[in-house]
Amino acid sequence: MIYLSIRTDKPESEIAIFKDGTSLSNYRWEANRRLAETIHKTLEQQLEKQGLGYKDLNGVIVFKGPGSFTGLRIGASVINALASSLNLPVVACGGSNWIEDGIERLNNGENDKLIIPEYGSLPNVTKQKK
Repeated sequence: MIYLSIRTDKPESEIAIFKDGTSLSNYRWEANRRLAETIHKTLEQQLEKQGLGYKDLNGVIVFKGPGSFTGLRIGASVINALASSLNLPVVACGGSNWIEDGIERLNNGENDKLIIPEYGSLPNVTKQKK
């Protein structure tokens, strides 16, 4: 089974690819405020480096939070669209063992179907100056 994991809760985002529980790649990049611009291309590049495409994936693991409101929202939106369009199972996990927990959940046939981030607090919305 080939699984993709993604974490977008902080300025440095992560993508990893696993085959049968073994890491094929783990890529981190400074996405910061450019996450929406870079996430799709980065996903494609990391899959291509392993000789894979989206259709080779058997499931997706997403870090659910807590963390950056915008980062988590962008990551969840991209993965929800990907999982839905490819009919892939998707699981959201948190904590320090989120990848291992996600692999176990996918191996057990679990599917959250829709990722809803856990932000940890209300978003910090600044007031308009004028």
